[in-house]
Amino acid sequence: MPKMPNQKLKLVYLSRIFSERTDRYHGLTLSEISAALKEYNISAERKSLYDDIETLKLSGMDIRTVRDTHVRYYLMTRTFELAELRLLSDAVQSSKFLTEKKSRELIRKIEALGSRYEAAELHRQDDFSGRVKTENEEIYGNITALHTAMSENRKIACKYFEWNEHKQRLLRKNGDEYLLSPWALRWDDEFYYLIAYDSDAKKIKHFRVDKMLRIRLLDDRREGEGVLTPEDLSRYSQRAFGMYGGEQVNVRILADNALAGVVLDRFGTDVTILNHGERFEFCTKVMVSPTFFSWVLGFGDRMRILSPESVAKEAAEIARSIVTMYETPME
Repeated sequence: MPKMPNQKLKLVYLSRIFSERTDRYHGLTLSEISAALKEYNISAERKSLYDDIETLKLSGMDIRTVRDTHVRYYLMTRTFELAELRLLSDAVQSSKFLTEKKSRELIRKIEALGSRYEAAELHRQDDFSGRVKTENEEIYGNITALHTAMSENRKIACKYFEWNEHKQRLLRKNGDEYLLSPWALRWDDEFYYLIAYDSDAKKIKHFRVDKMLRIRLLDDRREGEGVLTPEDLSRYSQRAFGMYGGEQVNVRILADNALAGVVLDRFGTDVTILNHGERFEFCTKVMVSPTFFSWVLGFGDRMRILSPESVAKEAAEIARSIVTMYETPME
């Protein structure tokens, strides 16, 4: 009998069949495997399938044989377990910097890493209702351009926008371009941020990647090397509350013991802590900003800034202004 034209691809398609149609809970008989190969225009005799399956096992595929009423073959382990695929899928769904369209495309690719049964289970749990998503379709191109700029040590030029009260995009700097030297990308509070040296402002700033438009790679070499140490870059999101910029200062804060978990979640377990009975004192470096003050004041009398005195006074002024606002009748 003449060989079918795809016969040389038999092992390739057989590997695909195991990956797509089996997992630890769903197996295939030799007859079902043979029928699946015929869909690819490939013939398969029983003896040759035994040899092919052994070859796939030798290549590293964890194929197991289970005997019940029939003999079935299962791919027991794979690169990603179902729980890991669910974790990746959930992360994509909750990422505000991705558009809904891009999120769906990426989730389909994640689903393809599992069997068809796992993909169906993941797909049933897709839910974008009520989720906040960006509307900037340039996001993938932005990320690619920024990685290229960092790997090639090049500056970029781009435009940057904010939303106004009419849900309109307003370009910052009257539409003029920012000249930036990208140094790191950070994911914080479900958004993606670029940490870069601003050539005009002569300092490190951060920018929401989904608010960047028309990124251009420049031939100029990056500036700002050494302004932030590798340790600074790794801890940037800890110090910049809500990725809000501000002056970096060392602060001392007094907090109730019940807030220990909150503090360690925010600053990590290497933060300095001094115990004072029912309260504890901690020291850390932060960027003083409105979001930092809102974080501290949100705990009411259970947290208090001790130093620097100027930062403590600013917190007190903000608290007084809030009280005054609520005590003043609206006209």
